[in-house]
Amino acid sequence: MAGSKKLVVNLNETLYNEFNKALEEDCKKRSEFIRDAIILYIEEKKRLNFIDQMRKGYMEMAQLNLEIAEMGFANDIDELKKYEAKLAESDFPNDDSSEKRRYILC
Repeated sequence: MAGSKKLVVNLNETLYNEFNKALEEDCKKRSEFIRDAIILYIEEKKRLNFIDQMRKGYMEMAQLNLEIAEMGFANDIDELKKYEAKLAESDFPNDDSSEKRRYILC
C-alpha cells in the first residue's frame, strides 16, 4: 500500500485477548481489522458531531420560531377583534324598521 504508515498500539492483556477473539470471529488480518475499526470510529465521531450541531441549531432557532408564531397569533387575534367589531355593528337581517339596531356578541 503506497503512502501507508506504521502504527504501534499498546493494549492491556484483557483488551488484547478480546482483540484476538474478534480477529478470529471476523477472519481478518490485524492491520485490516484495526483499519476498519479506525474508519468506523471516525465515521461515528462525524455522525455524533453532526447530530450535536443539528441540536444546537434547533436550540438557536427555537426562540426565533416562538417569536414568529406569537406574531402570527397576535395578528390573528387583531383580525378576529376587527371582525367581531364589524359584526357587532351590523343590522339584524329582514329589519323593516328605519332605525338601525345593533347587537353585541358575547
